[in-house]
Amino acid sequence: MAEAAGLWNQDTGLAVYRSRDPVGNLRVRVGLRRVTSSSLFLHQLQAPSGQQPISLATLGTQNAAAGGHCPEEEKEEAMVGWQEKLFSQFEVDLYQNESACQTPLDRQYHQDVLKLEGSGGRKNRRIFTYTDHDRFTNLEEHGQRVTTSADETPSYLAERMANVRRRRQERRPMEGTGLKSRIITWEPSEEFIKNNHVLNTPVQTMYIMGDLGPSGKLGCREYEHVLCTIKVDSNGVITVKPDFTGTKGPYRIELEGEKREVWSFTLENASPQVEEEEAAREQRVFKDLYSRHKEYLSGLVGSDFEMTLPGALRLFVNGEIVSAQGYEYDNLYVHFFMELPSCWSCPPSQPLSGVTQTCATKTCGRERVAFFSFPFTLEVFFSQEDELEGPLPQWPVLYFEVLSLDFWQRYRVEGYGFVVLPATPGLHTLTVPTWRPVELGTFSELQRFFIGGSPELEDLTYTRVPSTFTGDRLSRFGFRTKTTGSVTFRLNCLQQSKAFLESSSMRKRMRSVLDRLGGFGQHGSLYNVLEAFQRARRRMQEARESLPQDLIRTSASSTAHLAGGES
Repeated sequence: MAEAAGLWNQDTGLAVYRSRDPVGNLRVRVGLRRVTSSSLFLHQLQAPSGQQPISLATLGTQNAAAGGHCPEEEKEEAMVGWQEKLFSQFEVDLYQNESACQTPLDRQYHQDVLKLEGSGGRKNRRIFTYTDHDRFTNLEEHGQRVTTSADETPSYLAERMANVRRRRQERRPMEGTGLKSRIITWEPSEEFIKNNHVLNTPVQTMYIMGDLGPSGKLGCREYEHVLCTIKVDSNGVITVKPDFTGTKGPYRIELEGEKREVWSFTLENASPQVEEEEAAREQRVFKDLYSRHKEYLSGLVGSDFEMTLPGALRLFVNGEIVSAQGYEYDNLYVHFFMELPSCWSCPPSQPLSGVTQTCATKTCGRERVAFFSFPFTLEVFFSQEDELEGPLPQWPVLYFEVLSLDFWQRYRVEGYGFVVLPATPGLHTLTVPTWRPVELGTFSELQRFFIGGSPELEDLTYTRVPSTFTGDRLSRFGFRTKTTGSVTFRLNCLQQSKAFLESSSMRKRMRSVLDRLGGFGQHGSLYNVLEAFQRARRRMQEARESLPQDLIRTSASSTAHLAGGES
């Protein structure tokens, strides 16, 4: 008994296959065989110890001797094609009576049964099928349980999902080509939510059944058992439950009742293999199809696809001024322009400046925010013949100023700032702080409040390094500023160059340019760090000058003493 139990295939889960071939070529060889009933095992257990035990080789013989039946009647093998109809004894008895046929499918089956009887009767006895159009398929899918509870009540979603296969044949054309009056349903009802919360996947189903009734009592519905379920969707995905046996052992079905008979069945993929000539011809057809599809896509793109010049880099920016927050007054707008360093250029039709709409602020948390959502595009080119000589190349800079407008159409400067375009492609979200110049005394602030106007910069590039500056050091001594709010930018950067595709020296050349441009960003970061150290040093010097002279002399002598001790 242990030997027999170890050969059963216990894995009854489903298997998923994908095939590009027509599903009509699918063939399944089904083998059904009655093994024994449990009464024989009980009889064997009660037999004397000297009797030979039951083995798999003798199960069929002892079964025939115990039941008094011919072993040939207890086993059957059939070749089943996709959606091939094999009638059961119950269906033959049903469709022979024309008065029982109500639907066109029933009447078609009536004609098939008559032809079958006229040709000598059906060859299959216990193995039969239910196709996609049979009534059993609809009832079986409708009665599938979601849980293992015996008191399960199917939900609305489960009922609708059971109808997915049938609804695939009821596709309705679009009602007109115009836009619907209600694209968005702001207040959907419960019925609307239920009707739209269902997946519609076209699928066809087929059941391979077995009539496991005793000989002479075939055709009873209570003895019908599902041997295999095959489902195929429109994408060529084939689901088989249970999987083909292959090298595994047969599957086991144990009937309920006093006899508790045991049946075994096997499933084999008997689809015809493709010959070498047919496979080669299929590959040629697919290759021709793919080439035609490639030509079709190339025709859609066209031959006017713009390519950059050799050694040039094209930078395309889809930008957006998202919002401005933290400013003093309402009704804000932003004026911006792009500065192109040396070796950078742009098309003649490319505007390098712009201004947003005037936007009222709204309170978000503790700040007042103006949401602009203002889009802009920039297209620039970088080209340098001898990039290894001359000064370090720089990246384009976007300068901007934030202004406010009052009821009398008077404007005030709210802040200045700049953005260095990112050197890496992709999406970048930047929040840039701003500042504005102020004057000593209260007159300037009173003028700003009552009649508008405020100190302004004649050159917006002064927020960074003025474009007209040619010296070594830029002094802003005595220039008073005040920190204001911040502006949020969202930049989508794209870079195009032939060097990205070529593997020659041109790629090395462009890589050198990009490395130097990336190094410029690192150089700027290092410059910011050094500038912070210089500011801290100046503050320490100012604090030192404010101390009493006696304390300074004492600190100096202590420092000298420590230095002498170290030496």
